[in-house]
Amino acid sequence: MKVAVNAHVLDWALDRSQRRESLEQKFPKLSGWRDGMVLPTFRQLHDFAKAAAVPFGYLLLPEPPVEQLPIANFRTVSGESASGFSPELIDTIQTMQRRQVWMREYLIAEGYDRLSFVGSHRIDTEPAIIARNIRSVLGIDDNWAATQQNWTKALRALIRRVENAGIMVMSSGIVENNTHRKLDPQEFRGLVLVDDYAPLVFLNGADGKAAQMFTLAHELAHIWVGVSAAFDLSELQPADNTVEYACNRIAAEFLVSSSGLAGVWLEVRGKENPYQLLAKRFKVSEIVAARRLLDMGFIAHDEFIRSYRRWQDREQRLAKKAGEDGGGDFYANQNIRIGNRFGDFLTRSVQAGTTLYSDAWRLTGLKKNTFHEFAHKIFGRSV
Repeated sequence: MKVAVNAHVLDWALDRSQRRESLEQKFPKLSGWRDGMVLPTFRQLHDFAKAAAVPFGYLLLPEPPVEQLPIANFRTVSGESASGFSPELIDTIQTMQRRQVWMREYLIAEGYDRLSFVGSHRIDTEPAIIARNIRSVLGIDDNWAATQQNWTKALRALIRRVENAGIMVMSSGIVENNTHRKLDPQEFRGLVLVDDYAPLVFLNGADGKAAQMFTLAHELAHIWVGVSAAFDLSELQPADNTVEYACNRIAAEFLVSSSGLAGVWLEVRGKENPYQLLAKRFKVSEIVAARRLLDMGFIAHDEFIRSYRRWQDREQRLAKKAGEDGGGDFYANQNIRIGNRFGDFLTRSVQAGTTLYSDAWRLTGLKKNTFHEFAHKIFGRSV
């Protein structure tokens, strides 16, 4: 069976995919579809929808749909808010929302309480007060990082604390498990979905590891002020928005307190590799240390940008060498993508018979046998 498709809808799908040239090569009859000289079959149109990452039903509409992100999108591109967004970002947000809805319903059914810290502060509250409250909820103090060997281990330890506090943390550089659909860190570094039962933070795993500590802290600030968002934090700078400025200040104060930094900077400035010395002391990356110095007026903006871009180039080379998610154990990487807290509760529910296998496969993007092996290897559960 063949079907007519509106030319404007096809053009919208091509523009939305951001892969017009490759799709036109893959589907050479597209020009005929657009002018109505050739009609695609349902199968051909379905294949096109899949390749373009567009819901099939959209292609049957008489006019292009108007899509809006379900959360705020704070961008710093050219100092303006970007109007367009990739299907990868849309699909990632929708995947995270499905997981959050499941988690919220599960926790309520199991009798869990609301999380009192979600939306507990106003954005005009002094950043140090909010940062102190975040540390209190996570069960850490100002010097928590001093017990960690390095900043990468500090990041892992912080994620564990965040999840233990009731916040889901997920990180991936691709859409679900599709290695052909990579996430662009220049479009978004992270996103946060605020909920008083099941708050969720997502780190773009394609981003440099050195910046992820700041991104995580920024997302925590969003939870405490109660605002969901996606953001790019270009060069670790906030978008021109009151909420973003506030969250950046909170994140910076949470990671490196202004009182602590001032004293240490007097000790290390003028020495060789002062950023490295600060990073070692506070267990943050050199990028974050320099960003904090910029906040406090200890270094000039131009100096920070030069250093940032040098570190960014280094991170990109390392990421390219290591590959997506740094290689390593497949199931351990799945636990990072799915999130340990979410995976724990989901496999527990499947084992108890309160969640269908088909729902678990849909929520994780894992196939039957892979999901069973994931549950066994990571959580020691037979499902």
